[in-house]
Amino acid sequence: MNRKKVLITGANGFLGSNLTRELFRLGYDIRVIIRPTADIQGIADIPCDVFYGHIDNSDQVHEAVKGCDIVIHAACITGQWGISFEAYERANFTATKYITAACIAHRVEKFIYVSTANTIGPGKKNNPGNELNGFTLFNANSGYINSKYLAQQYVLEQVTSRQLPAVVVNPTFMIGPHDVKPSSGQLLLYGLKHRLLFYPPGGKNFVHIKDVCRGIINAISKGKTGDCYLLAGQNLSYGEFFRLLKKISGKRQVLIRIPAFVLKLGGLIGSIPGISGKLNYSTAYMLCLDNYYSGKKSERELQLSYTPVETAVKGAFTWFKENNYF
Repeated sequence: MNRKKVLITGANGFLGSNLTRELFRLGYDIRVIIRPTADIQGIADIPCDVFYGHIDNSDQVHEAVKGCDIVIHAACITGQWGISFEAYERANFTATKYITAACIAHRVEKFIYVSTANTIGPGKKNNPGNELNGFTLFNANSGYINSKYLAQQYVLEQVTSRQLPAVVVNPTFMIGPHDVKPSSGQLLLYGLKHRLLFYPPGGKNFVHIKDVCRGIINAISKGKTGDCYLLAGQNLSYGEFFRLLKKISGKRQVLIRIPAFVLKLGGLIGSIPGISGKLNYSTAYMLCLDNYYSGKKSERELQLSYTPVETAVKGAFTWFKENNYF
């Protein structure tokens, strides 16, 4: 059997570790590019070729890509606080430029760029955002979202100008096990650690991490070059999400909705230079937003069937509990 060799960036992250595990299960030969100082606890049990290097170093990227049939670029800075746009630009945009150049130079068969749903305009629950929507979140002033949008556009430009065999996937908010650091699991842990639970007025789309992995893997063979695919499960308000979590955990809690103007005022205060905290205006703006999406295109073209969000939350809850996160 001719086994395909796949390079994964960001393999030590939440998505990357789950994706690496699934690709290994399916029989792919796996190489990961990891910073020498990175914590690889999430993939320590997965046999793979570990290349120690930096994705913002062109020479190291070329060396890592050489000999690979497929490249999946999932690494990025996702944090929202205390990060300069220059840092986002280098990790999320410049690194993507280096990786696409290496993919073209080494003639990879397929490049999967893992973007974010927020490079596509969101919608309301009765009219969720889809792949035809333009980018509408400039006014969120998010270094993360803006740098991911620029990187996505660069990838799509390379498809046209240099025949890069690329497919873009746009996951929404991922929930599931093996969130070692944790990343998106912070929302779930917040909901588990407070008896008096304050929640924001907006909402978002939640998707099982395993569905995102399956979407990425299916995009290798089924994705159309130059297309974007939202990997989007179920739309819930934050109130609905925390009530679901309350039901699953069995915890006695009082849920209190924060008015939008209070949250945005707190975000404005948190954005004043010299004031430290984990709320700025960009974050407050997004927490108040109806951030809803449709995964119909990926269901149709990537042959995905999305898992109910309750299953995803139960899986994450069980994993965090078994690993003593709360």
